[in-house]
Formats: sequence, structure tokens, C-alpha cells
Amino acid sequence: MKASAVLLLLTAVSGQAQYDLVLKGGHVIDPGNAIDRQMDVAITGDKIAAVAPEINASDAKKLVDVHGLYVTPGLVDIHTHLFYTTGAAGAWAGDLGVQPDAFSFRTGVTTMVDAGSSGWRGFETFKFFVIDRAKTRVLAFINISGLGMVTDAAEQEPSEMQPELVAQMAKKHRDVIVGVKTAHYQKPDWTSVDRAIEAGKLAGIPVMVDFGWFLPERPYWQLVTERLRPGDITTHCFRAPVPWVDENGRLYDYLRRARARGVIFDVGHGGGSFVFRNAVPAVAQGFYPDSISTDLHGASMNAGMMDMPTTMSKFLAMGEPLVEVIRESTINPAKEIQHPELGHLTVGAAADVAVWNLRTGDFGFIDAAGGKFSGKQLLECEMTLRDGQVAWDRNGLAGTDYRKLGPAYGVRDVERIVPPPR
Repeated sequence: MKASAVLLLLTAVSGQAQYDLVLKGGHVIDPGNAIDRQMDVAITGDKIAAVAPEINASDAKKLVDVHGLYVTPGLVDIHTHLFYTTGAAGAWAGDLGVQPDAFSFRTGVTTMVDAGSSGWRGFETFKFFVIDRAKTRVLAFINISGLGMVTDAAEQEPSEMQPELVAQMAKKHRDVIVGVKTAHYQKPDWTSVDRAIEAGKLAGIPVMVDFGWFLPERPYWQLVTERLRPGDITTHCFRAPVPWVDENGRLYDYLRRARARGVIFDVGHGGGSFVFRNAVPAVAQGFYPDSISTDLHGASMNAGMMDMPTTMSKFLAMGEPLVEVIRESTINPAKEIQHPELGHLTVGAAADVAVWNLRTGDFGFIDAAGGKFSGKQLLECEMTLRDGQVAWDRNGLAGTDYRKLGPAYGVRDVERIVPPPR
């Protein structure tokens, strides 16, 4: 008899609950498994144990009623800046970095990918102080520049761009380094891009390009149609200088040719890298982004970007179906970073789950340059589970009425409660 059958038999005989937690009655959207309907989700330990139309409530140690809500895999945000511990003033790897656990779970995000804040010189410091200490799953693109994003000056210096050293570090930490990043390059040549691609080839990982300064000597269309490899990522794809539509409002053909080559178009909203002027016609003409990401940092989170749910809601407002927005925030980015085990609710997968309230009303959204677009729907995260544990619970869905918990609940040492004399 198989081990799973034995477990089911023992459960039935003992009368013990089969699952640690069951999310009951929610509308599950799991594009990785082509699920878009009401389903129950069961979790045992840190794994998804079952996804089915009806799971018996008696099989759950804890039952959470999520009727009227959406249930999705935990979000995968592949463009964030989390190296907040350097103390560098005004730097992406410094004061502008965000402590991951302080922001992730409340927004439905269970996996954050730092986008090149650290380079080959400082990655292990970043790993020790941030990655290894976070409850959020933190992965990273390593910057082609040795000093990373402590200062823009380092990202202009060719001597800091050492593909062999980058690849060596990436191979050493293959469990957390998912790609190579180049960003903020200001010179009229392809040095930064070319060396990042060389490092990516040596390490067998993709490259993410923040194109920096847009210059006529190295046009954007050439980056995506000639330079980048299949699987490489152009982030900030809706940035204002990117040419999207011609004088008649039609999408330029080079965009579809680039996608046909396998180039990935990532949002990377940020504080200055997303305008509705580009995104609205792209969505209207069926050119959706491959992945939605925030470019989270201390400035963007307090400006028009705000957070992952708000960024996703912008695409709902522009006309994308909800299932596609979820796809671009879960399974797509997981595959882009070569971690296909993430971003879905397959039985046996990590129990990273987000529960959503899709609010209806009149909502206004701001892009990175003050442009406004209105919408009728807004995603709001109700609950996040990381490895099966409740990490965020906005409205106490998993809570128990305090009147049912007894007079001493919450007290560590009951015998130490000393009432005053009468």
C-alpha cells in the first residue's frame, strides 16, 4: 500500500483532521494549473495538500471561510530593492531599500527578487544581512557592477564590470541568484549590456536590463530585437522614452518581433518608469506585459506605484482580464527567474497563498509622471500565507472570537497573574 493511502487510512481510523488548514469557498485563480473557479484549498505543514471543489470541513484542524474572495498563489515580484542595511544615503542599496518583511505579506507578495542592488563585491553581505534573515523568500539579480547600486557612479565604470567574477558568485549562490542586472548606464555604448549578457552566458542565467539613459547611439529597439537573448528581461518596459506607438497610434512592429524572439517585457513600475501614455495603447492592442513588478523602493512605495496590488489594479483598469493579471504576477515571473516550483498551487508546492478582496467603486490611479487613469476595481489583500503560516490577516479571517478562548488566553505564565487585593 502506498504511503499516501496509509496516511488516509490512519486519518480515517483515528478521526484526526487530515489537513492543518483549509481555505473554504473562495474563487481560486491559479493560471499555472488553468484553474479559475470556486475551489477549496487545503494545506498540511508548509505544502499545498489538496485543491478541490469540495473539501470536508471535518478534515481541517482550522477552517477559514473565504467565500466571496479570490484565492491565488502568493505573488512573485521580480523587481524590488531590499539592500537597506548599507547606510548609504539616497541609494537604491541604502536608504531607499525596503526591509522585505515590512512590506511583502501585507501586499500578497511571498517572493521578492532584488533587482541588482548588490554586485559581486557586496552580494554576500546582502545575503547575510537581508536574504538569510527574511521570512519573505528573497532571491536576487546580481549587478554587473561590483559595487552594485550604492552609487550610480559605480554603474558607469567598465572596470567594475567583471563577467567572470559575477558568474563565479552566481554559481556559488545558485539557490538565490537568479540573474544578472545592468542599470542606469549613461554612456553611448553597449558595454554594460554586453558584459551583463556575457556574465549571464557564463552562469547560465537570464539578464535584466534597466536601459538607463536612452541615447540615439544605442536605441531601445536594437536592445530588444538584436542584443537580448531569449529569456532575457527588459524591465521598465512602459517607461516614457520607450517608443510604443507610431503617429497613427499603432504599436510598433519591433515590439512583437522582440517578443517572438523570446524577450521578456517586465513592468518595473518604480518611481519614474511607467506612464499610461504607453501602457494604455499596449493593453488595448493586446500587448500585455509578461510580468508585473513594482521596482519597489522607499520613493516608489510612497508615490504613484504604491504596491503590487495597486500596480496590478492599474492593468485591470486598462482592460486586462483578472486571470491574466494574476498570471503575470505569479507563474510568469516564477518561470522568468527559472524557479518554476513557485507561483502555483499544485499539490506538493510551497503553501504560499494570497487571498483577495476585489473591491468595486471609483478608483483613481497615478503613473510615475503624474498621469491619472480611473478604474472600477481595486485588489486588496485580505490574507497571506507563507509556507502554510498566516503572515497577514487584514480582517481576522483566521482568528477566533476572543470570548471562546478562555479567561487566560494570551498569557504566557498563567500562574504569574497576580490580582490586586480586595
